Amino acid sequence: MEHHLLTPQHATDRLAIRELIDSYARCADRREADEQRALFTEDTQFTVYMNGAGNPATEELRGREALIPVFDALNQYDVTMHFNGQCTIRLAEHAAAAETYCIAHHVFSKDGERQVFAAYLRYEDEFAKEQGSWRFASRKLYVEFTDSRQLAG
Repeated sequence: MEHHLLTPQHATDRLAIRELIDSYARCADRREADEQRALFTEDTQFTVYMNGAGNPATEELRGREALIPVFDALNQYDVTMHFNGQCTIRLAEHAAAAETYCIAHHVFSKDGERQVFAAYLRYEDEFAKEQGSWRFASRKLYVEFTDSRQLAG
């Protein structure tokens, strides 16, 4: 990996992008769909690969308003928790890209038992800077593998 001199502007942009990525997860867990949609550019592209990298896309959405059903789908769960892990950010002047790993836990009830469905995700993002703020211009969500189990207690 190449290392370059980190300027104050690069540090500011990297922090803002990481906060954007974390805000997406926080909004999902709090069911703040309007705030979550606002993190995207108007003409955003959101692509889901339910069978992981190297497989065809299972869903392709264009435009911020097309995201409404994606975020509404989280309402089927009692609670969710998204944990973002390592994140690699590449910066340009008015654009950026990142790869972020995430474990998303989804708790629900089935047949009177509480269950947890964990999705091990990888996001490939492209960002645009609009009026001084970073937004998702493109988000690719790869479900690399999943796990389900009954919750104790």
